[in-house]
Amino acid sequence: MSSAKLIKSRILERVTQPAAIVMTQLGRDLKAQGHDIISLSIGEPDFDTPQHVKDSAYQEMLKGGISYSPVSGIPELKNAIRDKFLRENQIEYQIDEVMVSAGGKLVLANALYATLNDGDEVIIPTPYWIAYHQCVILYGGVPVEVPTSQMTGFKLTPMMLESAITNKTKWLVINSPGNPSGAVYSRDELTALAEVLVKHPHVWVLSDDMYEHLTYCDSSFVTLAQVAPHLKDRILTLNGVSKAYAMTGWRVGYAGGPKELIAAMELVQSQTAIGTSKVCQWAAVAALTGPQDSLDSNLVEYRARRQLVVEGLNEIPGLTCLWPDGAFYAYPSCEAFIGGKTSAGQEITNDEEFCMALLREQGVTTVHGAAFGLSPYFRVSYAASKQSLRTALQRIAAFCNSIILPPS
Repeated sequence: MSSAKLIKSRILERVTQPAAIVMTQLGRDLKAQGHDIISLSIGEPDFDTPQHVKDSAYQEMLKGGISYSPVSGIPELKNAIRDKFLRENQIEYQIDEVMVSAGGKLVLANALYATLNDGDEVIIPTPYWIAYHQCVILYGGVPVEVPTSQMTGFKLTPMMLESAITNKTKWLVINSPGNPSGAVYSRDELTALAEVLVKHPHVWVLSDDMYEHLTYCDSSFVTLAQVAPHLKDRILTLNGVSKAYAMTGWRVGYAGGPKELIAAMELVQSQTAIGTSKVCQWAAVAALTGPQDSLDSNLVEYRARRQLVVEGLNEIPGLTCLWPDGAFYAYPSCEAFIGGKTSAGQEITNDEEFCMALLREQGVTTVHGAAFGLSPYFRVSYAASKQSLRTALQRIAAFCNSIILPPS
């Protein structure tokens, strides 16, 4: 008996596995084969979830909290989210203006699925978190990439934004602190972008604040709905507990936005993931309302790692790296090595080949810049121990020093 051949949808022909997941899995496979691998490719805190958060989840399990939860989240968590937005961001939301999803990526997916029609454009500054680009395609939209540069600190300028907006624009995505660049928008920079958006009332904004508590700037973090309250009725503010509280695997993301949009997103979620685990939601309640000591202690450690990594990368001849103002990534340029050849004979014609050769020859996983829409760069996660980072820097230096460059 012959089996039926799976015929994929046309859209799936344009969607790929996230490069960070691919590179991390390649590293795992090599490690399972006995190779010494240092993984700097995944965006995951290496700290443990705070104990009071785990205790809250355990108590919920003891109480039998394993039934379906409300689609948009349990009231206790939604109120904790409202309090968080008001306390930390000075944004006031009603309970029907917030919702909970199984991770920040599902918040993004719900919003795009609920609003995009074929041909709708979504402005995405590059470099971008890979999911923005792929989810826009998956739900029928058209990603409009706006390249930034080291000159602009990897940030969108008002002129860039004005030039990118058309009558087909549905969304603008702003990610601050940014993945992979670590760029953080100041109050003045967000205010300037808001002045452009005022002139284009058909454009909605998704403000991804997932790395909010991982900033190294002297000034306090600000988000667009806080800076431009007159635009609040078309801003979706996305956040979650994954990065700040080392809770990636708990899968709890949340959003605040206009009631009509939240209701549409809830309708989408009711037909997909339904409600997030109650156990995980109660853990998130504890994270948002309990002791916040871990935020400060983790930030101190991240700051030290940032200094170690950025200084170390910039000491390697040929690499240049801006100082990230947030998140836990460095995004160095490897342009000087494009066109070279490794000691093993591998030609490097782009940043993906640079990263693959680095993995094969030195056992360090990173992610190539093309995956984030901007070459020739590569992303280095410093969510790893200082010892691992020191060893990785030594290996990256040895790799770069071994590359034979063509005559100038």
